[in-house]
Amino acid sequence: MTLAEMQFVVPELRIASAEIFVLAMACLTLLVDAFVKDKKRTVTYVLTQLALVGAAVATFATSSEQVSYTFSNMFVGDLMGDLLKYLVYISVIVGLFYSRAYILDRPEMAKGEFYVLSLFATLGMMVMISASHFLTVYIGIEMLSLSLYAMVALDRNSIASTEAGMKYFVLGALASGFLLYGMSMLYGATGTLEIPMLSERLFRGEGDFIVSFGLVFVIAGIAFKLGVVPFHMWIPDVYHGAPTAVTLFIASAPKLAAFAVVIRVLVNGLIFVSKDWQMMLIILSVLSMAVGNFAAIAQTNIKRMLAYSAISHMGFMLIGMSTGVFQGDPRFIVDAYSSSMFYVVTYVLASLGAFGTILLLSRAGFESDEISDFAGLNKRNSWYAAIMMMMMFSMAGIPFFVGFFAKFSVLQAAVASDQMWFAIAAIFFSLVGAYYYLRVVKVMYFDPPASTVPITATADVKLLLSVNGLAVALIGIFPNALMVLCATSLSRSITIF
Repeated sequence: MTLAEMQFVVPELRIASAEIFVLAMACLTLLVDAFVKDKKRTVTYVLTQLALVGAAVATFATSSEQVSYTFSNMFVGDLMGDLLKYLVYISVIVGLFYSRAYILDRPEMAKGEFYVLSLFATLGMMVMISASHFLTVYIGIEMLSLSLYAMVALDRNSIASTEAGMKYFVLGALASGFLLYGMSMLYGATGTLEIPMLSERLFRGEGDFIVSFGLVFVIAGIAFKLGVVPFHMWIPDVYHGAPTAVTLFIASAPKLAAFAVVIRVLVNGLIFVSKDWQMMLIILSVLSMAVGNFAAIAQTNIKRMLAYSAISHMGFMLIGMSTGVFQGDPRFIVDAYSSSMFYVVTYVLASLGAFGTILLLSRAGFESDEISDFAGLNKRNSWYAAIMMMMMFSMAGIPFFVGFFAKFSVLQAAVASDQMWFAIAAIFFSLVGAYYYLRVVKVMYFDPPASTVPITATADVKLLLSVNGLAVALIGIFPNALMVLCATSLSRSITIF
C-alpha cells in the first residue's frame, strides 16, 4: 500500500450537518438539564424543540437533487432521505407538544431524560435513513433501540412499564443478533458491507447460496423493527406497558426510519435477489394483516388495539414492497415502493392524532387507555370526538380520508403486478379491521359519557390536534401532491436506475 493510499480522506461534513447538529444539541441539552432547577424542565423542553427545528433548517440548507456520499460511502444524502427526515422532525415535534401536559402530570417522568433520549432516538433514526453501509445501518438501529428501551422503562414506579422495557430489551437484543448474523453472511458472500457495492456484486452473480442464507436473518431483523408477524411479540406489551407519551413516540417516527432501512437494504442493496426476499415479504404481509386485525377485535384497551392495528398496517405497507419487482420485471418499482412510502407517512399522521387524543383525555393519576374511557366523548367535546373519528376512519380505510387512498395505492400495486389474490386478501382483512375502528366511533357517539371531568388542553395542543385532524381529511381529498412527492424522492434515490 502506497503512502497516497494510506492518507486520510477528509469526509464532507456538510452532508451530515443535521446529524452533527442534533448530536451537539443532545449533549448540550444533557449538560444544561443537570443545572436546571425548574421541575417543569421548560428549558430542556425548549432546547429539544429548537434542536429539531434547527435540524430541519440544516437539512433544508444541505438538500440536493444529487445523490451524495461521505464518510467513505457509509452515509448518503438524497431526496428520499431528506423527505423522511423532515417527516421525522415533524412527528417528534408534534409528539412532544402532545406529550408535554401528560409528562408534567407525572413527576416520575417530568425529568430531562425523556427529552434527551428523544433527541438521541431522533439521531438514530436520522442515521438509519441516511445509511448506505451495513455498519451505519446497525449503528442507527442500535442508537434508536437503546433510547427506546430506556424510554419505555422510564416510569420506574410502574411495574407494567418496567416489564415492558425488559421484554423489549431482550427481544430487541435477539433481533439485533439476527441482523448482525445476516450481515456477516452477506459480507462473507460478497466481501463488502457497502450497500451500493453489494448490489453490483450480486448483479455479477456472486455468492448465491450464502446470500440467500444471510438474507433470511436480515429479513428477520428488519421485520422485528417493523413489528410484523411472527416478530411482533413485543408490540402489544410495549404499547400497553409504556407510558402513553412513549407509546406515541414508538408508534410514529420510528416507522419512517424502518421504512428507509427496508429501501436501503432490500432495494438499493439486494434488488438482484428480489425473488428470494419477495416471497418472504408476502408471507410476512399476509400473516401480519391476519393476526393484527383478528387479534385487535378482542382488545378492550385502546393502546393494545392500536398495537395490533400497527401490526396489520405494517402488513399493508409490505404489499407495495413485495410487488415492486414481479418475475424479475422492474417496471413497477417506483409506483409500488412509493405507495408503501405514502402508506407509512399517512399511517404516522393518523397514529399521531389517535395517540394525541388519548393523551388529551389522560390526566394526573388516570390513564385514558381503555376504549370505555372514550364513552360519550361527543357530549363532552364534539370537536375532539370528531378528530378521533377521523383518525379511526382513516385507519379503517374509509373514503375519503387519507387512509383510504393509502390502502388503494398499495392494492393498485398488487393488481398491477398480477397478484390479484394478494389484493383480495388485503381487502378482506381491511373489512375485518373496520369493525374495531368503528367500535371506537360507536362508543364515542352513542354510549353515555364515562366521565364529567372537563377536557383541558393548552392552545398549542388544540391547534396542532386540529391541524392533525384536518390534514387527515384534506390530504385524503387531495392526495396527489404527497403521492407525487413520495414517487419523485424515491425515483431520485433508488440507485439501480
